[in-house]
Amino acid sequence: MSVEFVDTNVQVYARDEHAGVKRAPAARLLEQLWRDKRGATSIQVLCEFYAVTTQKLRSPLSPEDARLVVHSLSQWCVHAPSSLDVLRAGELAQRYRLSFWDAMIVRSAIALECSVLWSEDFQDGAVYDGVTVRNPFK
Repeated sequence: MSVEFVDTNVQVYARDEHAGVKRAPAARLLEQLWRDKRGATSIQVLCEFYAVTTQKLRSPLSPEDARLVVHSLSQWCVHAPSSLDVLRAGELAQRYRLSFWDAMIVRSAIALECSVLWSEDFQDGAVYDGVTVRNPFK
């Protein structure tokens, strides 16, 4: 059974009390991935999650609560990019015309051999080197 990568935006919506209609589907997806033990993420997502949830939300998480979530997510398959991954992400960015940071997300999903990348930041249904993007809000 393959793992599924969850981008920062989905992680944030699941925990943001002001996320509106996006909160419930994001939370359901995360619950399902926890139940099935299929969740995957990256160091980049963990960093972005901490920064966004403690600094940019209307009702930010406390640093302690954000650390607890990051600690919990570290139980998933977590990709820690190397310098080679940075080079590969640069190639992906050029090939697929992605921003470098989006290419790093794709590279992490590829490195973890994910079947799916859950995100609203990419075109739903797009395929990057075998990883299919799915928007949980469509």
